[in-house]
Amino acid sequence: MSAPKVVVYATLFCPYCVRAKALLQSKGVEFEEIRVDLDRDRMVEMMQRSGRRTVPQIFIDDFHVGGFDDMAAMDARGELDPLLGLEAGTGTAAYGHGPDSSEDGPT
Repeated sequence: MSAPKVVVYATLFCPYCVRAKALLQSKGVEFEEIRVDLDRDRMVEMMQRSGRRTVPQIFIDDFHVGGFDDMAAMDARGELDPLLGLEAGTGTAAYGHGPDSSEDGPT
């Protein structure tokens, strides 16, 4: 099973963008960050894909998650890990590339 492609449309000074990226990083998920404040064409692309003007806008493969609040709510309901290819509740990648789930670190 391969990792899904995760895309985060973001701007530099957006606290919700920072939180979204931190949540993904805490799960050991690689993602592509697209800075829409640096590229107007990418902003237009984001609006066309999402139907929204606000950042962040998060996509997992072709699924539009929404913004940070949407992603955090999915995580709280246990719906995010399966979309990310992670074993439910462990934060460990089902495809073998996630963080070590041991609290003591790698052995």
